[in-house]
Amino acid sequence: MNKKTILIVEDEEDILELLEYTLEKENYETIGFLNVNDALYKVIEEENISLILMDRNLPGIEGTTFIQNIRNKGYTQPVIYLSAKDKDEDILEGFLKHADDYITKPFKINELKARINAVIKRSSKEIEIKTIQDITYIKAKRKFYIKNEELDLTHLEHDLFLEFFINKDILLSRDYLLERVWKDSYEKKLKTVNVAINRLKNKINMHSSKEYIKAIRGEGYIF
Repeated sequence: MNKKTILIVEDEEDILELLEYTLEKENYETIGFLNVNDALYKVIEEENISLILMDRNLPGIEGTTFIQNIRNKGYTQPVIYLSAKDKDEDILEGFLKHADDYITKPFKINELKARINAVIKRSSKEIEIKTIQDITYIKAKRKFYIKNEELDLTHLEHDLFLEFFINKDILLSRDYLLERVWKDSYEKKLKTVNVAINRLKNKINMHSSKEYIKAIRGEGYIF
């Protein structure tokens, strides 16, 4: 079983070393940085990171700003802020800025381990990288590729295609897709599903001649 990799960004060297030592004993791989730099962005791009453990008080940048920067690039790895900013408004701000959890300093090492394990366990239930035939989905980037060519999908089309992808060979009704993909949208109409699927199929067909999504008359669609 492959080890999960945790990226740690912490400007206090003794705390960084403690975190690396503790988490490696828990059978995690760790990559540590004392500040935000070009090499850190390169690690995000090239490594399969399972969790980011992020300090907020960093030289020259606030930790939440870095996380927002990588979110803007499409990276969605879970984040735990580890910070001396311990006021209620600081913690609330952290959760509003993409935190999956927030741990204040000083921290208890056993609590830290438990909360890290919980976030990784929760997030690992989702798809990370999965390939079906010549289609690949990379969760961290929220991107689909056909024969290594990226599909240019809207947010809705991504969610719709992902629903098919994780339910391969299962007939999905229009009602099911409305509930799962459109959720509380005002556009919850059966015709909306037909139009969205046709748009999605047209984009897929630009990269492949295969018919991946098939309509079953009167019942729904199957991938």
